[in-house]
Amino acid sequence: MGEWYWIGVALGVGVGVGVALAGVLARSRAGIGVALVLAAAAGLGIGLLIQSWDEGIAGAVGGGVGAVGAAAVVLGALRRGGTWGGTAVLVGLSGLAIAALAFVPVLGYVEALAVPLLALRLRRRSGGRYAGLRILARD
Repeated sequence: MGEWYWIGVALGVGVGVGVALAGVLARSRAGIGVALVLAAAAGLGIGLLIQSWDEGIAGAVGGGVGAVGAAAVVLGALRRGGTWGGTAVLVGLSGLAIAALAFVPVLGYVEALAVPLLALRLRRRSGGRYAGLRILARD
């Protein structure tokens, strides 16, 4: 495979690591910052292990993108009553799946675009509170 393949793999694995770390650490703004820094550092290391500096940069960018994108999902789940442990397990497993799928050609690039776009869509949709059955409780 060519250089483009390994850059895509590093990018996708970085996204997966960022998603997994955000699942565990993104309980607050400080946790998001820690997850962002750790994911970028881990992505850089993974990219350098794969081949050279360009894969390292792609891995660091992917780690940051994955951490920020998954943080919106984690914070939304916790705000809506999800448990920290359950959210961490589910988002962490999703991060591992994303990292594994990065070895499919071109999919690492798609993941780096899809994760922040999905987070942006989720953020736009979660604007107001749903009244649900509380509206019927009024006399």
